[in-house]
Amino acid sequence: MDKISWFHRIDLGDGRVTPGIDDTPAKLARLHLPADLTGLSVADIGAWDGFFSFEAEKRGAQNVMAIDSYCWSGDGWADDSGFRYAHAALNSKVETLFCEVMDIDADRLGQFDVVLFLGVLYHLKDPLTALEKVAAITRGRLILETKVDRLSTETPSFAFYQGTEMNSDPTNWWAPNESGLIAMLKSVGFSRVEVVTSPKPLWQRVWRKPNPGESWWSAVNQCRMTVHAWKE
Repeated sequence: MDKISWFHRIDLGDGRVTPGIDDTPAKLARLHLPADLTGLSVADIGAWDGFFSFEAEKRGAQNVMAIDSYCWSGDGWADDSGFRYAHAALNSKVETLFCEVMDIDADRLGQFDVVLFLGVLYHLKDPLTALEKVAAITRGRLILETKVDRLSTETPSFAFYQGTEMNSDPTNWWAPNESGLIAMLKSVGFSRVEVVTSPKPLWQRVWRKPNPGESWWSAVNQCRMTVHAWKE
């Protein structure tokens, strides 16, 4: 376990927790994932080490599909070894699909009762088309967590990150503001959107320490949020 570059902190039992750099349990609390998923089908797009896939299974999901490509390919700083290790340690039945978001095909995959789309949207060059792909496989609830930006603007708006502008990461491309995110979701067919974790208020954001190369004003305008969306 110590030889793997972990992102998620996964409780494997017997006192073993993977040493991920992400505070995944805290993120789970912000998602408002239903406590009981008994009998439901779940797709976890951007599964990485699989924390949320395994959590859905733990909460009774009948079948779970973990979907990823970049984080499993080894093109970044990790590969699928964390997922495979945790899958074996948990004796999990989660299924896997190596697939880019833009290659998701509803005719091949069908639809899922719950779709998790966590920390992925801002890594995509074409976020609206990606949301169309996600919407096509969502039968029930979409749970989306993402970076948001331009929070001082109420009109639907997006920030574009050039090069390594955001977090020194060249895979970050776009982040909407809150109204922009809601507008996008409604444009791809989600008629009801509920904000379950709002961006932090301005008085809290002003104390955020900017990342290297980032201005104070950029830091103030950025945060994270979670929404649930339905097509009903």
